[in-house]
Amino acid sequence: MNNPSAQLTIGALAERTGLAVSAIRYYEEVGLIPEAMRRPSGHRVYDTEAQELLTLIRHCRDFGFSVDDTKALVSLASSDDKDCVEAREIAQVHLDAVRTKLAELGSLERSLSRFVTACTEQCAGGPAARCTILQDLSLSDSALATKRAAQSSAVSRRCCG
Repeated sequence: MNNPSAQLTIGALAERTGLAVSAIRYYEEVGLIPEAMRRPSGHRVYDTEAQELLTLIRHCRDFGFSVDDTKALVSLASSDDKDCVEAREIAQVHLDAVRTKLAELGSLERSLSRFVTACTEQCAGGPAARCTILQDLSLSDSALATKRAAQSSAVSRRCCG
């Protein structure tokens, strides 16, 4: 950081990396980036390496990596003696979690779609107290599963003869 033109204020760094100033302070506080140097005025200044590191961190966070995984990836990025397989393993675990979450969201979407369809077909425009959505949300898990199974069976009979 001997070259003053290579020094960036926290505001300039935020602008260049697309991060909020508070995020940069947080990443410094939790040790994702080294502590900034200070000008005599007390203002933080960073070098271009901090910009590259923060860009990596922002992309990790954009992909939904946890702070701990991001720390591990940041550490790997600056290590010539570690194998990239470690980064792949972190990414694979995260990918598996994302796929699990997508499956859960797909199930949630199907359930909500059934609620909306049932309401549209059976009670839309009627009193809220008789709304099928509210009634179904009040059912126990087993009663709701039984109702869904019966509806699936009825749909398959209608469609397939």
